[in-house]
Amino acid sequence: MAGVRRLILLRHGQTEWNATDRMQGQIDTELSDVGRRQAKDCAPDMACSDLIAIVSSDLKRAHDTALAVAECAAMPVALDPRLRETNLGQWEGMDHREVDAQFPGARKGWRLDPTFAPPGGESKLEVGARALPVVRELYAAREDWPGRTIVLVAHGGLIAALTAALLELPEANWPVLGGLANTSWVQLTSHGPSAEKPGWRLDVWNALAKVAPDVL
Repeated sequence: MAGVRRLILLRHGQTEWNATDRMQGQIDTELSDVGRRQAKDCAPDMACSDLIAIVSSDLKRAHDTALAVAECAAMPVALDPRLRETNLGQWEGMDHREVDAQFPGARKGWRLDPTFAPPGGESKLEVGARALPVVRELYAAREDWPGRTIVLVAHGGLIAALTAALLELPEANWPVLGGLANTSWVQLTSHGPSAEKPGWRLDVWNALAKVAPDVL
């Protein structure tokens, strides 16, 4: 791993809205009791010995998950609003059945088309473009990153969009990255020579356990 930058993207713990299929978007919901346990349980694995930074969405459900990791790692959490979940516009606060009743077929279109935006909200392409500079800035600022790990704590939609953007996937291929479980995580590693050619590779998707070292 010498010279390789490792990036972990961790989804927040469960909220009551997750448990009832209610669409949160950027509404600032809290972790449920289950979510707080999930955050505590995943924290030791995330707080790896080579961890150098934790950056989180400023929404409570992500921030509180990040704080659990930070407690294990004995380091602070930096907040960045660019890591917030997708703005779902008029869909926010509605459950899946309500969205399907009021906007027939739209949720399926949103899943399959990264250019589709909910009424008043953001498309997946816009979310990826919003989050991508966070990683690029870390790449430029953290000269100590090669051979070490940075954890970003965020949201399922944001993580999928950021991953697709980092991998420079064609728009038609963005839907291959499916949903993430609460406190599951994604691992990417940068093998390229520079910030302009980072050479991102997807190593792990939707994991709930440590990655085996032989896949690196």
